[in-house]
Amino acid sequence: MLRALSLLTLLWAGPALAQGNAPCRLALVLALDVSSSVDAREHLLQQQGLAAALDDPDIRHAILRGAPGTVALAIYEWSGRQQSQTVLGWTQLDSDHAIDGAVATLRTAPRSETRFPTAMGFALGYGATLLERAPPCTRRVIDVSGDGITNDGFGPELAYRHFDFDGVTVNGLAVLGADPQVQDYFEDEVRHGPGAFVEISEGYAGFRRAMTRKLLREISDMIIGAHDSTGRRG
Repeated sequence: MLRALSLLTLLWAGPALAQGNAPCRLALVLALDVSSSVDAREHLLQQQGLAAALDDPDIRHAILRGAPGTVALAIYEWSGRQQSQTVLGWTQLDSDHAIDGAVATLRTAPRSETRFPTAMGFALGYGATLLERAPPCTRRVIDVSGDGITNDGFGPELAYRHFDFDGVTVNGLAVLGADPQVQDYFEDEVRHGPGAFVEISEGYAGFRRAMTRKLLREISDMIIGAHDSTGRRG
């Protein structure tokens, strides 16, 4: 009887132990635009939209019960040359409690900047530097959201040339409305690396839905093509 109970205990504990020891499958960096083109209402839609996307049941399932391994998450805001700021340091999303903490941090974080231009190259460099401090993971992805193109400092091309983006995928979430060039810019200049794609949001009102689609695709490792984009509207 004791041997049978011991065996039953091991069978039940096995999956939990395996999950606890599972390697990191994805280091994901989320970069949010807080440049001067984003007003207070739009920032709130972006911030709370991302929080709601992370809290979505389908996203939780993809993180915790999808592919084997854990997801590590970091979030920062970006605008001018020296104005990138980390909102959430590297966090292993290995439980509902961990996801709850990330969502709560994001929902209550004060906006870091309001009056600086769009320095996309510097923002990407910050993301690459942040990835250097990530836990070892199979995939490394930077997820950049924005409603405009670079108008300060160097652009994405120089960032990709001078920072370490070896094996890093950069996906974009282009928010339409403020700049007619933004979708083409994200598809031609921002998108980078293996399996990279661009998600589209029709203004910040569609940000939550667009981000939910984007996160599901990234976390589930749904690579459709080497350089794919989507024209779906939020």
